[in-house]
Order: sequence, then C-alpha cells, then structure tokens
Amino acid sequence: MSSTNLQPLPGFRDLDPNSYALRAYLFRTWRSVAERYGFVEWEGPTLEPTELYLKKSGGELPTQLFRFTDQGERDVSLRPELTASLGRIVAANYLNYTKPLKWFEIGSCFRYEKPQKGRLREFVQFNADVLGEEGPEADAELLALSIDCMRALGLSSSDFVVRVSDREAWLSFAERHGISREQTPDFLSIVDKLERDRPEVSEEKFAALGISRECVMNFIQSPPEGVSPRYETVFTELQARGLTDYVQLDLSVVRGLAYYTGLVFEIFDKAHSLRAVAGGGRYDGLVSTLTDGALTMPATGFAMGDAVIAHLIEECPAARALRDAALTPHSCDVYLALAAVEMRPQMLLLASTLRDAGVRVDLPLSHTKLVKQLRHAERLGATYTAIIGTEFPSIELKHMETRESKKLNLEDLICALIHHKAAS
Repeated sequence: MSSTNLQPLPGFRDLDPNSYALRAYLFRTWRSVAERYGFVEWEGPTLEPTELYLKKSGGELPTQLFRFTDQGERDVSLRPELTASLGRIVAANYLNYTKPLKWFEIGSCFRYEKPQKGRLREFVQFNADVLGEEGPEADAELLALSIDCMRALGLSSSDFVVRVSDREAWLSFAERHGISREQTPDFLSIVDKLERDRPEVSEEKFAALGISRECVMNFIQSPPEGVSPRYETVFTELQARGLTDYVQLDLSVVRGLAYYTGLVFEIFDKAHSLRAVAGGGRYDGLVSTLTDGALTMPATGFAMGDAVIAHLIEECPAARALRDAALTPHSCDVYLALAAVEMRPQMLLLASTLRDAGVRVDLPLSHTKLVKQLRHAERLGATYTAIIGTEFPSIELKHMETRESKKLNLEDLICALIHHKAAS
C-alpha cells in the first residue's frame, strides 16, 4: 500500500486515542453546560432527503452538499447542518412535549467546501435550540448558553466576543433604500461577505442593486439609536446575568442561511486568527416552511464546531492549560503486574472482581519480565500497579507517581482501589 493511501480524504481526519480524548473533552463540556441550562439531548439521521436542504437553506449550502442517488433512486445528502432535521422532528412530535422545547445535539455534519484552518468537510457540531418561544428572553437564554460553553472551556472575554445583529434591521434598511423583496436575499448575501470580499468587489455588487457600499458601511459603523429593540431587551437580560462584557451589537453579521428571520450572532476570537467559532440566530419560519404552513413555531438556535474550537483553545494559554489538565492520561486505575506466572488465575479473578466494582483495570496478556510490565504500566498512565507474586494473597500496591509502595492483603487491596475510584 502506498503512503498516500494511508491518509484520509481531504477535509476528513483520523482520530487516534489522543485526538479522540480532546473530542471527548469538548463533548463532556458542551453536554454539562447544556444540561445545567435545562436542555435535553436529541439526535437525527446522518442521511436526509436532499429536498429538506434545498427547501429552506439558500446561500451557498446547496452547493456544498455531499449529494447522491441511493439504491432506491432517492436524491439524498449527508447532513450539512442539523436545523432542518430538528425542524422536521419537532413538526412530527410537537404535541408530545411541553413548550418551549430546549434541545441540544452533538453530531457529525458534512460540507463539500475547501478545507482550511478550523474548517473540515466532516466535522462535529454542538447544536442548541429553543423552540416555541418568540420573545427575546429566549434569544438571551441561548446567547448566555453559548457564552458559558466558551467560559467552561477556559476562554474569557479577552479571548472571544459575541457579535450580535438583527436581520429585521437590515430588512427595514433595504426597504428604505428601494431594494425589492426579491432582491433582498442577494443584498443580505453581499453584506454577509463584506469582511471576505475586497472593497471594490462588494462595491460592484451593491451597485448592481442600486446602492453604494459607503451607504451600507455607514449603517454598520453608526447604527441609528433603537435600530434593534430586540437586541436592547437581550442586552438587558445579559446585563442581569453579568455577561455583557462578552457581547456587542455588530450589524455586519448577517448569517448566510436564508431561514434566519431576526436576531443573529456569531462568536469570533479576538485575535482574528479564525473565522466564526460559532453562530446562530432566530429562524421563526422554518417549521412553517417544512410543513407547508400547517404548523408555525418560533425558534432560535446556534451551532459550535469542534475543529475551530480546538484551534482556539490551542491559541489561548488558560484554555490550553485547562484542556491539558483534563486530558492527563490515566487509561486505568490499576495495572495488575504478574511476578509469578503460576498466579495468573488469581490475577484474572482479581481483575474481574475490581472491574465488576467499576475500577479500570489493565493486565499483561502474555508473560513478560516484571520490569517490562512496570514500564508498560507507566506508559499507560496507570495510577497504581499491583504486583502479584508467590506471596499472594499479600500484594504489593505501588503508586506510580509518588513511587510509594505498601503490602496489602487481598481484601484491603480491593477496598483501597474501590475507594480510590469512588474518590476520583
């Protein structure tokens, strides 16, 4: 096999145990914060009818689909995001749950776009949504959750900012400047790319709609007072929570997907080394669109990707230190080292007893010298090594970090290791 065949496809990645440990750390953090906020977990299928995404997404998303015809001649796509699946599931089950719904999900998504720093073709997103509540208080709850997810990862207001905007303000702006309803999606798409396009490029695009780039930039840089009443309420809510250091009104944020209807936001690192770390907003019309008007349900949500967050953590010392502490390798609580091969049955029985009690146990699968077993236990990151020899049921228990050893009888050894596991 050639070396090129040993590599994953562009935009995809292998997760060895060290890489997977980082992902698991992110998952634990996201799940913990979401549950503290009263959110419950859900999941949807990885493969969906392509129509689900063409019907509501707009922007670049339809061109980024991993799309194919399956063996049943159905037009299907790997999910590029979760909001469409969420809307479909909620529409089918909304009578079964008390409103508002506060749901979260952690799962893989797929987009055929150019791989770059923090952007992959297969990635994992943490998604959190509030459905069935139209007031700005729901937006504030969601923003607070997104901020606390970042804080739980060791990131502070000096590391990131949540830039909040309001598409309603832009719709009013477009109407005042003679941009038709049919032209408005194109107009918003140009605004969304302002930071990526060269000024002369965006100027040309705006001119085609009969407006100047200068006019748009003036609106962004000097928004009129009261431009977003919803944002003012959200800011007051966040002020009561002590979180206003993390947010700012920034009308340059529009979000590319067509289903957004109101307040939108994106989280950016203050070093400007990455694109948006997370983003979301209100999508009050999505459920209605998916049900052809049969059901209307206001909603707001956001998504946060694992790849871009991992890069940001690496660049921020406090977050990196917190991550490293969480990833300290301890693959097992105790390694059972066998000093006398004839004692293997006793070692296996001890391993089963400890494992039944929830203790993580590893052991030699073939007989090797004791010194090699001790080196192996150290490389594994075992907290203890229990050396089983001919003096069994007397066993030497060695703490691998302090190097302290003591002899214990079998019953005391089991109790000590169970107590360690319960305390850890």
